[in-house]
Amino acid sequence: MNINNLHKRIEKLTATEPGQPVRLDRWDPAEAGDFTKQDAAPLSAENVQALDELAYRLYAENTRSLLIVLQGMDTAGKDGVIRHVMAGINPQCAAVVPFKRPSDEELDHDFLWRIHQKVPPRGNIGIFNRSHYEDVLVVRVNNLVPQPVWEARYDAINHFEKLLTDGKMKVLKFYLHISQKEQLERLQARLDDPTKRWKFCKSDLDSRKQWDDYRRAYEDALTRCNTKHAPWHVIPADRKWFRNLAISTIIRHTLEEMDPQFPPAEPGLENLKLI
Repeated sequence: MNINNLHKRIEKLTATEPGQPVRLDRWDPAEAGDFTKQDAAPLSAENVQALDELAYRLYAENTRSLLIVLQGMDTAGKDGVIRHVMAGINPQCAAVVPFKRPSDEELDHDFLWRIHQKVPPRGNIGIFNRSHYEDVLVVRVNNLVPQPVWEARYDAINHFEKLLTDGKMKVLKFYLHISQKEQLERLQARLDDPTKRWKFCKSDLDSRKQWDDYRRAYEDALTRCNTKHAPWHVIPADRKWFRNLAISTIIRHTLEEMDPQFPPAEPGLENLKLI
């Protein structure tokens, strides 16, 4: 399928409108449009193959970069996206950064200090597994700082992302939208499978009790930090195959629009003969 046509179909299911309130009940977490799992498999595989070539060209061009931000409730599939969508990219062209609880050193600086150090250099793709948005999500829900402090961070985030895009970095932000029912099934699956039990944390159950608080916090972040230069996509994530198809399509389309080019060779090489 033509990537432009595929992208248009995906955009109808995932795009948000900067400047307009984002209400998550507009998106069904199990939405897949008119796609089927059988249809999605070859399309996703084609996207993943294309991403490898596009990432290599971006690396060779070495003038721009791409930042991919993954956010979502526990078990929404951030690790799965990284494993399946980004699997074919040469490691020299991309880096994954997981943002966990800040260290003491990080807490001694402003909340964006640790983030800015990890944005991708020119020529690279950076994938943030959680991100600067934790400072208006976890921090807000758990009252880790006073409300005036986290309230001011929305504007700081918007200015920060504008700084990045002004520096020739494309920013793609994905909220992986999962239902409570699906989350419960995935948490139980982690407990039942010894090879996945390491991913289960008792704190996940505390976060589950705060579901409504997190939902409100996400809706505010998706609304207040949804700009033309760094818009959000809401990805229905109950169906893993559709999640992977949607994100791989958007990333591929973005890179194809960027159209990175191999730099010109040093003059005179066309006549050079090695002996």
